Amino acid sequence: MKSLQKVAVLGLGTMGHGIAQVFATAGCEVFGFDEHAGTRAGLRERIAQSLDAFVAARLVKPREVPEILRRIVVCDREEDAVRQAQFVTEAVREDLGVKQELFARLEGLVSERCILASNSSTYPVSASAARMRTPERALVTHWFNPPHIVPVVEVVPGPRTNEASTRATMALLKRIGKKPIRIRQELPGFLVNRIQVAVMREVWDLLERGVATPADIDEAVRGTMGFRLAAIGPLEVHDFGGLDIQAKVFANLAPEIRSSTELPRVVQELVAAGHYGAKTGQGFHSYPPKKLAAKRGRRDAAFLQLLQLLHPPQAK
Repeated sequence: MKSLQKVAVLGLGTMGHGIAQVFATAGCEVFGFDEHAGTRAGLRERIAQSLDAFVAARLVKPREVPEILRRIVVCDREEDAVRQAQFVTEAVREDLGVKQELFARLEGLVSERCILASNSSTYPVSASAARMRTPERALVTHWFNPPHIVPVVEVVPGPRTNEASTRATMALLKRIGKKPIRIRQELPGFLVNRIQVAVMREVWDLLERGVATPADIDEAVRGTMGFRLAAIGPLEVHDFGGLDIQAKVFANLAPEIRSSTELPRVVQELVAAGHYGAKTGQGFHSYPPKKLAAKRGRRDAAFLQLLQLLHPPQAK
């Protein structure tokens, strides 16, 4: 796996710039492309700001920052970004048609041995790579936001993905310091997002019904579920709680839990008004432009503390 040193990242927005940072920090040569010139132009500055937090957390030495940034090449054309790549990660918008066109196009631009990975949150690779002639080298690598901090990456091969591509991807992710989790069935949303959506639906329903304020809901979950799940997994939580008790809780509450497949009105109204969260300055909470950077900085600092405490780097 040490031979996989040239990586391309297509789409340099919310997820792509963090993915590029991880590969470059691990010593890979990274070629990035985004269709928006402004996003390309601002890539180095965003990564440099992110690396400041890693320096503060003593995860990166100050002298390493210039070298990390030098390993990132921003390309003005997609074909230039992937020409030398041995591994390509797409992080373009979550639109199946866009992803299908991209995979079909990439097939003619990269070498025959290049692995093509999709960072889709919902679409299995059998859908994204449906127009490929050689889907055997395509699979999903699902990173989580912020990707330069969250340790786990889901690896989801399709029914036609060959085992060599899957193993090579798992080994590459381990080498760059991530914890790849192989998902053994191809299904929409994979593993984590299906769990998150189930929780999300109930949280939004409780908010819409006025059971608690947004701030109190966040604090309640942080201090209970979040507190425990940061240290041990949900099935272990159930074991410690007692499956006899958990079974009764499920039987009593399952009929009361929201099961609708319609988006709750409270979320529909926010989206319709253009309130998408931190990116627009307003969501369930307010994010004034002058305070957004500080809020994001506090979030990342807390995440980095958890990373060091609960997911320390493995000795090489």
